[in-house]
Amino acid sequence: MSTPNPGGRVLSGMRPTGRLHLGNYHGALRNWVRLQYEYECYFFIADWHMLTTGYADTAALPHYVHEVLIDWLAAGLNPGVATLFVQSHVPEHAELHLLLSMITPLSWLERVPSYKDQQEQLKDQDLTTYGFLGYPLLQSADILVYRAQHVPVGEDQVAHVELTRETARRFNHLYGREPDFEEKVERAVKALGGRNTTLYRQLRR
Repeated sequence: MSTPNPGGRVLSGMRPTGRLHLGNYHGALRNWVRLQYEYECYFFIADWHMLTTGYADTAALPHYVHEVLIDWLAAGLNPGVATLFVQSHVPEHAELHLLLSMITPLSWLERVPSYKDQQEQLKDQDLTTYGFLGYPLLQSADILVYRAQHVPVGEDQVAHVELTRETARRFNHLYGREPDFEEKVERAVKALGGRNTTLYRQLRR
């Protein structure tokens, strides 16, 4: 499990599409192995993201999740140093995604470059679903729920990080904070008691 690190918090995920290959290792895993000793790292298996394009056949998904985790450990990710988890095992990802979807204009999602690019690449699949259109917003929820300061992604995902910033700004603009918000939070946190209070403070940094 991750421990607080002055370098900040890193979040990154990987879709479980089967056994990993050298491209996965050189493109992401090798970097993750290094980052886990320099930052507070959260690495997750993005099984809900897999459903955005692979929703029609999910029979092999549990097996793929297992295979990805084995490959991560073999590559050198250390669960004693970094936090490794399966996205669908943390329902807050879906809850925050739902709330963000209420305030995000469709035009923001439609202009994400990867939306049209992947439609062209995956012409044999029916991708006229909200799941496919809204998957960058699910990625925003992934990032925001952990208050990640560093999000290592490929070039095709940079626009998703920008969408995250815009969505967070819009949320804060619409709802802001009550004047005594921090005081209420502090009282609620103290009521948690002991270990839960410590864990909350670590995650909220």
